[in-house]
Amino acid sequence: MTFAIITPALMVGAFAERLKFTSMLAFCLGWLVVVYLPICHMTWGGPGSYFGDMGVFDFAGGIVVHITAGVGALVACIVIGPRSGYGRTPMLPHNLTMCFTGTGMLWVGWYGFNGGSALGANGGSALGANGGSALGANGGAAMAVVVTQISAATAAATWMGAEWIRHGKPSVLGIATGAIAGLAAVTPASGFIGPVGGLSIGFASGLVCFLASTTMKNALGYDDSLDVFGVHGVGGFVGTLLAAVFASQVFGGNQGDLAIGSQLGVQAYAAIVTVVYTAAATFAILKVVEAVMGLRVEDEDETRGLDISLHEETGYNY
Repeated sequence: MTFAIITPALMVGAFAERLKFTSMLAFCLGWLVVVYLPICHMTWGGPGSYFGDMGVFDFAGGIVVHITAGVGALVACIVIGPRSGYGRTPMLPHNLTMCFTGTGMLWVGWYGFNGGSALGANGGSALGANGGSALGANGGAAMAVVVTQISAATAAATWMGAEWIRHGKPSVLGIATGAIAGLAAVTPASGFIGPVGGLSIGFASGLVCFLASTTMKNALGYDDSLDVFGVHGVGGFVGTLLAAVFASQVFGGNQGDLAIGSQLGVQAYAAIVTVVYTAAATFAILKVVEAVMGLRVEDEDETRGLDISLHEETGYNY
């Protein structure tokens, strides 16, 4: 249930301050049932599950959590539309201190997210009985925590370097975003790889997610206020593919007769199916909610801020 709760919550940040509160609740409930639960069952449903029987590697939710949330966020941003003034008015983070503090909390919490997916404090193999990716399959907790740390730190440094090269200076926000990208990307592979895999996934995700959240986002023109697609969606996709490349037999990854190319094909197929299904289902859910109760708040309410216009509360009372 923890994963089921966090996945829709990731999406909300992408279209914050635009969606009616009641519509958001209805959308999240519908999305949980129509998108999350089927993908979760296909991946972690044990014998008889679609992706599980194929031998897909997803230790802690790269497909189930991050790709679904990222793609759902992208579709929602496109359907709902950009914030008022987007592209014309600077929209800076509200509080960088809180942002960095929250990143640190996420980083530490991710040890439980990935390491806890082994369902036991151990350092053994993460390979399930069917050779697949069943959640909590036989161990891998210790190494999952180690590679989580390595990937996050590497991605943070990579994003910082890319930002430094492009803009001439690094930023706190960039370092924090890079760390989250590394955490998201290592999630599907964390129980199957060693330190070198964590380092490689961290570097790849830091660079690819940086380009997705800047160059690609600007080219496509969508308003993802928290870069959920660029960080979680793209990061989850990168990590899902690279899980096949860096999975080690020692940690429950590729067995001797299983080629990297074959596993890469399985990983890519599962990721693409998830993208297509999530995009189509998310679009349908949004259109149903829009027809029944509407999606977007009034312009005046958006200008005042939804804390005040919908809840009559403020974050700070001086």
